[in-house]
Amino acid sequence: MALSLSNFLIPIAAILSSWLMPAVGADTVTFDWDIGWTRANPDGMAERPVIGINGQWPLPLLNITKGDRVIVNMNNKLGNETTSMHFHGMFQNGTSDMDGPVGVTQCDVPAGSSFKLNFTIDQPGTYWYHSHSRGQYPDGLRGQLIVHDPENPYLGQFDAEIPLTLSDWYHDEMPGLLAGFISYKNPTGAEPIPKSALMNDTQNLTVPVEPGKTYYFRLSNVGAFAGQYFWVEGHTMRIIEVDGVYTDPAETDMIYIAASQRYGFLVTMKNDSSANFAMVGSMDTDLFDTVPATLNTNVTGWLVYDDSAPKTAAALLDDFTPFDDFTLRPQDGMEILGDADLTVTLDLSMNNLGDGANYAFFNDITYTQPVVPTLYSALTTGANAADGTVYGEYTNSYVLEKDQIVDIVLNNADTGKHPFHLHGHNFQAIHRGPDNEGSYNATNETSFPVTPMRRDVLLVRPLANFVVRFKADNPGVWFFHCHIDWHLASGLAATFVEAPLELQKTLTIPEDHLEACRARGIPIAGNAAGNTVDMLDLKGQNESVPPLPAGFTARGIVALVFSCISAFLGMAVIAWYGAAPLSSAELASAKRFVAEHGGDTE
Repeated sequence: MALSLSNFLIPIAAILSSWLMPAVGADTVTFDWDIGWTRANPDGMAERPVIGINGQWPLPLLNITKGDRVIVNMNNKLGNETTSMHFHGMFQNGTSDMDGPVGVTQCDVPAGSSFKLNFTIDQPGTYWYHSHSRGQYPDGLRGQLIVHDPENPYLGQFDAEIPLTLSDWYHDEMPGLLAGFISYKNPTGAEPIPKSALMNDTQNLTVPVEPGKTYYFRLSNVGAFAGQYFWVEGHTMRIIEVDGVYTDPAETDMIYIAASQRYGFLVTMKNDSSANFAMVGSMDTDLFDTVPATLNTNVTGWLVYDDSAPKTAAALLDDFTPFDDFTLRPQDGMEILGDADLTVTLDLSMNNLGDGANYAFFNDITYTQPVVPTLYSALTTGANAADGTVYGEYTNSYVLEKDQIVDIVLNNADTGKHPFHLHGHNFQAIHRGPDNEGSYNATNETSFPVTPMRRDVLLVRPLANFVVRFKADNPGVWFFHCHIDWHLASGLAATFVEAPLELQKTLTIPEDHLEACRARGIPIAGNAAGNTVDMLDLKGQNESVPPLPAGFTARGIVALVFSCISAFLGMAVIAWYGAAPLSSAELASAKRFVAEHGGDTE
């Protein structure tokens, strides 16, 4: 399967002309989306159902100009699933209700219902959009979003833009995969292995280029699981943007891009047009419990100088040495914020609960969606909204005061890597420990960077830690979670409730958002349990699965389950056998036994 990118190249002249149009103020861009099922076969190995928009998949590339108002009229035509939409990386300043995570800022949109998103984009950069319903976007409901900037400091240094996505791909649908993943049959929590890697939702992508020109690559990892190494053979990348924040230029031959991260980089073409060059995405197999012998972990596309020249296979690499993204610095020179007013420490662990399945935890709590979306609790609990109790015992909720400086210290006790995303903000990455460093120890910290990089997704290393810092200057309810979708589904999330009393003065939920809850019988007011009388009474809240019985290990509980199943099967066989009529020989033998022991044989 091959696809050309020629229809998606964005010439700089076209971008400039859109800014020079004699329009007054910013534009309003309206999308009418019917979200429904279609079919696709992006890796050429298996056709399967995918979630498309207006009958099309891959989803449309969205080109927006900074300052535009975006209106999305969503119609859920899936028939068998609820849905939602999150514009990843958008701060949603003043529009927390448009952010999209189900159970946090809204209810799932039922099949047959409509839902409107309406917000302004005041930040430039490379982004994406995706469903934020449980485990849904890997079934195809994700696409790329580019926000063009009339004040881009690198404008004039490139001739055209090249939008590019990397992703992993599964042949089975997510509901079935999730049922097998969070199950006593999978006590170690081994994530399903993707079947393929994709580039722009295909393989063997070709990108026509011209000698001597410079292209602005907009790279987004829209996958569910795998981080990817990315490189362009024979060319150097000059990083100028990360997660929507301009950086000082940084040259590299290879990038590591975790799930949900984005990079912008410039690549200048050679003056010689006699050859074509491979560009490669390679899935990080350190994340996989097993690597099937049949799995091709790479996806290859080509910069095509000459369509008649061969497209040579990419060279195999023995090791990967990507650029250290922690060394990036913001182009605007913003210095580190002052000392934290509040430090939130999140200790990450993976463990089994009483159903034998493996779950993810912050501070021994696995995130469990509340009865009432957390934003609605913040708006309807009055003065109690400043008390974290109202948001439930299983949502890992933290109430922030307006303009507080907040540190998140994340300690990873797991042997895997995890990319963490904060909604509503970007943060300063002020510390990231190396593999196996253990928990963060502030007494060992000598100094933080003076101008730390800002971004909205940061990878924590295995058995290590990071510290990020942000200013709570955006009243709303903001999710913080691992963007490996398997881990989010198993509870690796926390909630930041920012200036809730301020929020009550400024935000009103649209009627169609409330109707999405009513249609599913979900209350729209009160605490996490839906209690509107005693806000601190959490009786009836959604709770996580109970813990394992004392003394049980994960293997023990699984063995117990299978032993019980075997016992029930054995009793069923005995009951079936006992209910069958006796043969004449069996009846005579029984009578002899009774007579020999003094019983009555009649």
